[in-house]
Amino acid sequence: MKILFLGDVMGRAGRAAVTERLPALREKLGLDFVVVNGENATSGAGLSEAHAKLLFEAGADVVTLGDHAFDQKDMMSYIDKEPRLIRPLNFAKGAPGRGVRVYEDHRGRRIAVAQILGNVFMKRAFEDPFGNIEAALRPLTLGGAVQAIVVDVHCEATSEKMAMGHFLDGRASMVVGTHTHVPTADAMILPGGTAYLTDAGMCGDYHSVIGMEKAEPLRRFVTGMVKGRFTPATEPATLSGFYVETDDKTGRAVSMAMVRDGGRLVPTLP
Repeated sequence: MKILFLGDVMGRAGRAAVTERLPALREKLGLDFVVVNGENATSGAGLSEAHAKLLFEAGADVVTLGDHAFDQKDMMSYIDKEPRLIRPLNFAKGAPGRGVRVYEDHRGRRIAVAQILGNVFMKRAFEDPFGNIEAALRPLTLGGAVQAIVVDVHCEATSEKMAMGHFLDGRASMVVGTHTHVPTADAMILPGGTAYLTDAGMCGDYHSVIGMEKAEPLRRFVTGMVKGRFTPATEPATLSGFYVETDDKTGRAVSMAMVRDGGRLVPTLP
């Protein structure tokens, strides 16, 4: 199975990159399933119903969220109506939506998608990510009940993401980090057959400070004073993500590559 994961979609520029480039990328790579992290797609904070629909229309099979899952108020009601949306498993007790679901691709193969929030350096403490993801995946035998499992690890600390990758090695097809908006260069297949990448990066304008126009972040770093709001950068965006091909019989990864398409980053796929 050919799976593509795209990192955090950042504002208008990120949305434009997904709508303009994902359809062609899906055809070029012969993709079977696409997961997109969309938690910053609306004004850089959260995801609205209208923008979620746009990502689905562009070719996303599933859209994951993150710690900004419910920054847009309409998501509180929309997420229960749209099963293709995934919020973090350990977000909060009573949060609407679900943190893991099983889907089917165009050939009827079953793919589980789950998302978990880390705790290190995050603004608030969430429930234990390791215990929560273990319980969620326990009934989903890789290569048995499902042909592939994709886990989005939404964390600040690279060490916590790496620990999660090793924790799930052999139990997931792909473990990929999101949240920092900075792509890492450590894509690998772990000993148990799990494809791993610490951070997929963002689908956004990299002539920025993690997707935001530079002036206000620079002012705050240099002077320690706040003058205005952060606003998403609007120059041409780069699609940034992780491509993995799996073996249907085992669910394990057989090949992988980092994805850079358009914008400012150097391409890593032919």
